[in-house]
Amino acid sequence: MAKQKANQKKRTRTPYKTLNIDMVNYKTLYNQKFINRKEWAEKDERKLEAFIPGKIVKVQVKEGEGVKEGDTLLILEAMKMNNRIMAPRDATIKKIHVKENEVVPKNHLLIELE
Repeated sequence: MAKQKANQKKRTRTPYKTLNIDMVNYKTLYNQKFINRKEWAEKDERKLEAFIPGKIVKVQVKEGEGVKEGDTLLILEAMKMNNRIMAPRDATIKKIHVKENEVVPKNHLLIELE
């Protein structure tokens, strides 16, 4: 009986993975959520995305128009609040991907800048 339990333990060994944090290796187990995670990627500052789901109330710019840092590009209504989406830097509007009264999900591409 003891030999059977020892054999079962050998067969059901959990493979440890190596995780490197600040140049130190740790042996750990990855859960399925960690394995399936979306890799982090730096945001492209030329693409403005919806930070929350909502409805486009007003688009205040046109394609090809030049904007200054801090100019309001559009208004996104979410949770009964009007959120002004502003230009992060001086730029030209390359493409507008939304229309007024359109409902957009989180991370939806709103405007591309040049």
